[in-house]
Amino acid sequence: MKGPWRGIGAQVAVLVLATTAVSLAIVAVGVIAVGRDTFAALMAEHGVSTTAANDMFDRSVSLVIVAALVLAGGAAVVLSVAIARRLTAPLRAVSAAASRLAEGDYAARVDVTGPAEVASLAGSFNQMAMQLEAQEQVRRDFVANASHELRTPLTNLQGYLEAMRDGVVEPDRAAFESLLEEVERLMRLSRSLDTLATGDLGVMAAGASTELDLAAAVRTAVDLARPGLERAGITVAVEVPSDVRARSEPDAVAQVMGNLLQNATRYTPSGGAVAVQAESGPAFARVTVSNTGAGIPAVDLPHVFERFYRVDKSRDRASGGAGIGLAIVRRLVEASGGQVGAESAAGWTRFWFTLPVR
Repeated sequence: MKGPWRGIGAQVAVLVLATTAVSLAIVAVGVIAVGRDTFAALMAEHGVSTTAANDMFDRSVSLVIVAALVLAGGAAVVLSVAIARRLTAPLRAVSAAASRLAEGDYAARVDVTGPAEVASLAGSFNQMAMQLEAQEQVRRDFVANASHELRTPLTNLQGYLEAMRDGVVEPDRAAFESLLEEVERLMRLSRSLDTLATGDLGVMAAGASTELDLAAAVRTAVDLARPGLERAGITVAVEVPSDVRARSEPDAVAQVMGNLLQNATRYTPSGGAVAVQAESGPAFARVTVSNTGAGIPAVDLPHVFERFYRVDKSRDRASGGAGIGLAIVRRLVEASGGQVGAESAAGWTRFWFTLPVR
């Protein structure tokens, strides 16, 4: 079947017409074949001959039947076309929107109309388009963020190397330390992208889960972060009981704490404070990292654990964040069977995570 007859609307119209034609044919045959004999028998009872009765039947009933068949056929054509259009109009709208979507128009949407099945298809298409639009925005943000994160250390490296080449800067220990710092920044970004993309985080957190001293792990992480916090003029308060235990992979906990403390250091102003707390519950242990400073807007709070999401693009870029650390935290914690969360108000922000006790 080729041409316009391949369309679902044409096929539905043909089926409706065929069904109507068969039904009318059955009725017509029944009336003409059975009704003729019955009519002749009734007329014979009143003294009319069979030939005369048949002539009367053909002039009256048969004519009415033919007229009724013509009218019914015309009505069937009109109704079948109307049904076909009602069915195909939303499908054509979905098809047109899909073509726009394929060409890069991620704002393409369709009205959810028509029969239940077609409306369900339109709703599913809209949901898919919304998700694709969100993914496209994530991709654009990633390109912009990654470009900036790479450009800054590369520009610094280029400046130092050109200055050394031209004799403006002496290749002393301080210069090499600055170069090494920029290279390490590039390496950290590269490792974060690799682990986030390949899924090694889940393997690391779930593959070697064991019972660990969570209190000691938290204190160790704070001790490692303390010099950076002190250099930034930030005070640290630690409230961790000695008997907090949980199940996870030790390196995963170290990375979670390192990322949360690094995040707190980045967004706490000089003279501010960071507080770290831990507590044990019947099923889960909970660790909280709080810091003073500008809070996170309520509209951004649900998205802070999404990869490459930035609450304040200009502020994050100025402070060197790539929008990856909290996404890694969530994946590590959830792979260990725990949960993450964030709370914020004017003047403070709190991030927390839980890990199973057993």
